[in-house]
Amino acid sequence: MTYSAGITGIGRYLPEKILTNHDLEKMVDTSDAWITERTGIKTRHIAAPEQATSDLAYEASLKALADAGAKPEELDMIIVATETPDYKYPSTACLLQAKLGAKNAACFDLSAGCSGFVYALGIGSQSIASGLYKKILIVGAETLSRILDWTDRNTCVLFGDGAGAAVVERVEEGYGVLSLDIGADGTGGEHLIQPAGGSRNPATHETVDAHGHTVHMDGQDVFKFAARKMPSASKKVLQKAGMSIEDVDLLVPHQANLRIIDNAVNRLKIDRDKVWINIDKYGNTSAACVPICLSEAQEAGRLKKGDNVILVAFGAGLTWAGALLKWAK
Repeated sequence: MTYSAGITGIGRYLPEKILTNHDLEKMVDTSDAWITERTGIKTRHIAAPEQATSDLAYEASLKALADAGAKPEELDMIIVATETPDYKYPSTACLLQAKLGAKNAACFDLSAGCSGFVYALGIGSQSIASGLYKKILIVGAETLSRILDWTDRNTCVLFGDGAGAAVVERVEEGYGVLSLDIGADGTGGEHLIQPAGGSRNPATHETVDAHGHTVHMDGQDVFKFAARKMPSASKKVLQKAGMSIEDVDLLVPHQANLRIIDNAVNRLKIDRDKVWINIDKYGNTSAACVPICLSEAQEAGRLKKGDNVILVAFGAGLTWAGALLKWAK
């Protein structure tokens, strides 16, 4: 027997500190006009020195659990999607488990770049649908400010810190996750990479001096990949569910660049007022983007039971992920 699985609780957390484009003008050779024109970003949130990724994840998770009316000890599994874990090991999910007191939950981290939350939703929802588990916490959380080269104007202006979390469990039949399209093209891995710190290039004084532990990105190649995959993944999940773009009530795209979002909107021929956009406020928070958007949309009254919602993202790997949900709350 299989079950319908969907999101029953959602929450977000953004650190207090806000870094504006005008602040960046004092740090690197850039301008508010240059950043806004090319990315659509105006501000981003930055974690406090004492905050790590698990701290952001914890705050978002508390809100998601409260929204779902769930207790930490009821969780069967915690999946944290992140590229900025507190440590190489133990996993950030294990640290989050301890903070929450979710003593019955299996835990692991997931590395799929900015696609991570939708990847986690796929794994979590299928674990629920199979009957293996009943209640799963999925989290997208990042402190990308810790791995940025603040002298590189092409990357440091793009990213921000934040976390979003969701509780996934059984829902009414016909609701929840209706279809998924999750994939990767590993041949593009070098286009978005943190080249040092792993077994290929272990940490040395030389790798630190060369900024090898920061984000390196071939912007044009990533843009081209995103321009293809955001629309194609959205179309594929609709096709699998036997729906068309006219059936969609809300599109929640990864918030990497406003031009990428605009490209997807135009290629999908979806009304722009059906698209949730907050990149101007937060920048690219990687795996946290999609759940932060969902949390905001719910709070704004843009999500009601029965709405058809597409989540779509792309990220390091290179990865892509799309999900179609019939909102169950």
